[in-house]
Amino acid sequence: MSGALVDVDGTLIAPPSTEVRFAAHLVRMRHLGARQATRVALFLARWGPRYGPRVFKKNKAYLDGLAVDAIAEIAEEFLRDEIAPRLRASVLRRLEAHRAAGEGIALVTGAPDFIARALAPHVGATAWAATECARSNGVFTDAPPLVHPFGAEKIVHARHLCARLGWTLDDCAAYGDSAHDAALLARVARPVAVHPDRALARIAETRGWDVIAD
Repeated sequence: MSGALVDVDGTLIAPPSTEVRFAAHLVRMRHLGARQATRVALFLARWGPRYGPRVFKKNKAYLDGLAVDAIAEIAEEFLRDEIAPRLRASVLRRLEAHRAAGEGIALVTGAPDFIARALAPHVGATAWAATECARSNGVFTDAPPLVHPFGAEKIVHARHLCARLGWTLDDCAAYGDSAHDAALLARVARPVAVHPDRALARIAETRGWDVIAD
C-alpha cells in the first residue's frame, strides 16, 4: 500500500498559515490577552539563542493557559467555516485521484495537531503527523513543542507515520510548497511542488518534479 503525504500551509491553503489565521480568530474571540502576549515575548527571549530563526515557528506560547479540549473544539469549527472553503481545488482534485486509486492520505505538517485533526476530514486524510504543543493537566503551557515536524525533521515523522499505516516512503507521493519540504519530497517516489517558493521551484525544475501552479 502507498499514499500521499501532504503539507498544509502554503500547500493545501495559500498564506497566511492556518495557525496565524487561527491565532487571529482567538484574538477576535478574546481568548488571547496580556498573559499570552507576555508568554510569547518571554519565549522569544529565552529560546531565541537556542533555536535562532526557527524560534518563531517553535513559539506556541500564545496558547499558554488555554484548555486543550476547548481549543480543539474551537479549531474544529474554525477549520470547517474559515479554512475548508479556501482549500486549493487543484490539490483537492489530486487527493481525490489518490483516493480513487485506492491510496490513503496523511497530513505531515508543522501546524498544531488540533489544526491537523480538524482539517483531516475535509481533505480525506485518515492520519497526520503534526506539532504537539506542550501541555499539562489539560491546559497548554509555554514550553517548546514536544513534537515539531519541520524541515528535515519531517522525514523522521513521515517515516513513523508510514510504518503505522503500512506504507513506505519509496512508494508514496508527497506535496509541499517550500524549500523546507524539499528533503521529504526528495525522499519519496512521487514529489509534487505546489505553488513552490523560489528555492523549491529551482529544485523542482532541476530534478524534474511535478509542479502544481494553478
